[in-house]
Amino acid sequence: MRSDYICIISNGENMDAALNEVEKVAVYKGLSGKSALHLRLLGEEMMGMMRSITGETKGVFWIEETDGLYDLHLKVDTLVDSKMRKQLLAASRSGKNEASKGLMGKLREFFFRDADEDIASFSSPLLAGGISQEAGVPVTDWQWSLVRYVDKHNADPNPSEAEKEAWDELEKSVVSHVADDVKVSIKGWETEMILEKKIAVQA
Repeated sequence: MRSDYICIISNGENMDAALNEVEKVAVYKGLSGKSALHLRLLGEEMMGMMRSITGETKGVFWIEETDGLYDLHLKVDTLVDSKMRKQLLAASRSGKNEASKGLMGKLREFFFRDADEDIASFSSPLLAGGISQEAGVPVTDWQWSLVRYVDKHNADPNPSEAEKEAWDELEKSVVSHVADDVKVSIKGWETEMILEKKIAVQA
């Protein structure tokens, strides 16, 4: 099953329609109150991240379901150049990206990265820990996974202070407690986030 595609804009346009689509899917699939609430929470987290992007960034939202696995998709292909980014950050009191704290804030950085910025320049322990990249694939094409990050963290007996801080941010995240996996993939100028939630198929 695949829901309708909802075009959303970071200024809030159509975000209510996207959340309504989440509820339609829950009703169509006959989900219980708790399961429906989990889908709604993930949808709200996605919309919140999108809304925190300064400027009019456009994206497409939809849901896919196969055998009880619900994938909430957000695809964005509008980037800013370094000049626009500097102007936006200059409007911030500290001159820094204040929204880059926490799990969703860190993931937001990929949706707000410079069009002329090398992805490899991101040095967050949270993001570096879950990256998968095939040999020979350009650095503009890779995927981050929450599951891979958690596996890597659990296998590290001596995490650095920065890694401990990143883990603390993760444990405080609503998304990390509700979603079964979070994936961010970048292919050229196109960025996509998928929040995965496994819900038992109801008889």
